[in-house]
Amino acid sequence: MKSHTILFPTEEYWWFYIAFVVGVLILISIDLGLFKKHEKSISLRQATFRTATWVSLALMFNVLLYFYAHSAFSSNPRLLAIEGFDPDAAAWQVALEFLTGYVIEQSLSIDNIFVFVVVFMYFRIPPAYQHRVLFYGILGALVLRGIFIALGSMLIEYEFVIWIFGAFLIYTGLHMVFGKEREIHPEKNFVIRNLKKLFPVTADISDDSFFKRIGGRLHITPLFIALIFLELTDIVFAVDSVPAIFAITREPLIVFTSNIFAILGLRSLYFLLAGVLDLFYLLKYGLALVLVFVGNKMIWLNEYFGGKFPSGLSLAIILTLLGGSILLSLLFPKKKEIEKPAE
Repeated sequence: MKSHTILFPTEEYWWFYIAFVVGVLILISIDLGLFKKHEKSISLRQATFRTATWVSLALMFNVLLYFYAHSAFSSNPRLLAIEGFDPDAAAWQVALEFLTGYVIEQSLSIDNIFVFVVVFMYFRIPPAYQHRVLFYGILGALVLRGIFIALGSMLIEYEFVIWIFGAFLIYTGLHMVFGKEREIHPEKNFVIRNLKKLFPVTADISDDSFFKRIGGRLHITPLFIALIFLELTDIVFAVDSVPAIFAITREPLIVFTSNIFAILGLRSLYFLLAGVLDLFYLLKYGLALVLVFVGNKMIWLNEYFGGKFPSGLSLAIILTLLGGSILLSLLFPKKKEIEKPAE
C-alpha cells in the first residue's frame, strides 16, 4: 500500500462525517443536561466521572472504527486492487493512528485549560456559570477545528507545506522550552477592545446570560467577553494542534474524529484539573518534546522509514514523553515560594 493512498476519501465517506457530527451534537446535548443538574457546583467526583466517560467513548469509537475499517477495506475494490494491500494491517493502522492522534490532541488541550483558568479569574466568572461559557466555547471550537482540518487536508498534499508544518512544530516545541512564557492579557486583545467600543459592558453577573437589555440598550456581559476570548485563543492553539496530528496521519477522517473527541472532553477535564495544574509543572516540557518529535517525523523520519514512521512506535514515544514529564513532576514537586513577612 502506498503511503499517499487515502483510505477514507471524503467523496465516499461524506455520510460518515454527517453521522459523526449528529452523534456529537446528541452527546454534548446530553452532557449539557447533566451539567445543568449540578449547576451550582461541579464536584471533583462528577468531573472525574465525566472525564472518564469521554475517554471511554473515544476508546469505544476507536474499537468500532477498527472493525468498521476492516469490513470496509475487505470489500473495497479500489483498495484491494493495490498490490500488497492487507485489510487487517490497514485497519490496525487506522486504529493506532486514531489513538495516537487522540493522545496528542488531548495532551495539547491541557494548554487550553491554563487559559480557561486565567480568563475565568480575570473576568471573575463564578464557577456556577463557567460550564455554560465552556459549552458554547467548545461548540465554536468544533466548527473552527473542522475548518482548519479541511484546509489542512488540502494543503498537506503539497510537499513544501509538510516541511513548513514540520518546521513550525519544531520551532513551537523549542520555544516552549527556551522562550519566555507570555502572560495573557485579555484587556489588550484587539477584538475585545473593539467589542467594548461597540457595546456597553455590564459588570453584573447575576445569571448566565451573555446579553442584557438595560435602560432599553443592549449590553454584553463578562460571560460573553470571556467566550469570545476563549474562541480566539482556540484559533491560536489549533495552529499547533492541527499540524501535529497531520504528522501522524494524512487521513482527514481520522484527524477530524480524534480532534473532536479530544475537544469534547475538554470541559470535564477543566473541572478535573483546574485546581491541580501546578502539580504537573513539567508537562509543558513533555508537550514541547512531543511537538519536536512530530515535527521531525513530518520532515524526515517518515521518509527515512520508507514513507511511514511506525505508528506503534510513535504512540510509545509520545506516551513515554508525556508520562515521563508527569511522573517527574510528581517525584520532584515544585518548590513553593516562601512569602517574606512584611517589615
